[in-house]
Amino acid sequence: MIDKIAWLHLRDGRILSTRSRGKSVFYLPGGKREPGETDTETLIREIREELTVEIDPASIEPAGVFDAQADGHATGLLVRMTCYTAEFSGTLKAGSEIDEVVWLGYADRDRVSAVDKIIFDHLRETGLLR
Repeated sequence: MIDKIAWLHLRDGRILSTRSRGKSVFYLPGGKREPGETDTETLIREIREELTVEIDPASIEPAGVFDAQADGHATGLLVRMTCYTAEFSGTLKAGSEIDEVVWLGYADRDRVSAVDKIIFDHLRETGLLR
């Protein structure tokens, strides 16, 4: 199981997504925890590295846990994405490992990873993603 933390940031029925260098699909911002890190610490560090903004720790709220086949790995290896919403300060822009930052709608579902597709479905069902 690959354990990842992700930030769900929605605006006007669209969700913020990123494409890392050398990748063809988009992923929700976030990543793997470092040894000993909490979910909060991972979220803050990953978003700072990927999008150059600061997450407000007091505003972090759980948004769900989703499992799917891990992209680019052997069949049977799952990724578990623990998602959070949070407020931030700063200007969103691509960090050093990110090639592209975009706002995606449900029509863009085919452009994202397997676990993100499940999250897109959930957000569509709850009326948050158009």
